[in-house]
Amino acid sequence: MLSGLTLYALLDVMGTFVFGLTGAMVAVRRGFDLFGILVLSAAVGVAGGVVRDVLLGDVPPAVLVDLWPLALTCAAGLVAFFFAPVIERLDRPVMLLDAVGLGVFAIAGCNKALVFGLGGFGAVLLGVLTAIGGGVLRDIMTAQVPRVLHEEVYALAALAGAAAYALGLAAGLPGGLVATGAVLLAIVIRIASVRNGWTLPKARG
Repeated sequence: MLSGLTLYALLDVMGTFVFGLTGAMVAVRRGFDLFGILVLSAAVGVAGGVVRDVLLGDVPPAVLVDLWPLALTCAAGLVAFFFAPVIERLDRPVMLLDAVGLGVFAIAGCNKALVFGLGGFGAVLLGVLTAIGGGVLRDIMTAQVPRVLHEEVYALAALAGAAAYALGLAAGLPGGLVATGAVLLAIVIRIASVRNGWTLPKARG
């Protein structure tokens, strides 16, 4: 799988923090107070991991066993609370952070599924579910239609990253190299789709 548990753990930590930060930034934009920011940050940051763990039967999920997931998401919430004006200077910061979280969690979810013995198809599907879980919950909690249902290439970017990871491992390529390339692929596809207006076909009428 990955070149070691350290790389997998790093992906999990990165995904949790980044998705927590996207939730916190949306909460700041919606005018939530500090408690609301922390709640949304925590919910979004751990949602994908909870979905992954429950579907794999790895229960109770890590968020109920270890302190670090909630600590990370609370840290992300505090970063947004104090430094939101600085973060907002980036070009579309929520989209950029979301793209990073999407790519990281797609590969982290796919990797854990493979470790638990799922075949390639199931592992890729679980990687996608892990990647989109936090974004879906964030949109629902802020009364938006989940972007996975209507926005530019979103789940497809996670699918491409997870599939590239599974195929790369099946081809015998080094796990760390494959993971890095797959994460970057998902991120690039997501960002490029937004910047270039790529969309999937929609029904007429």
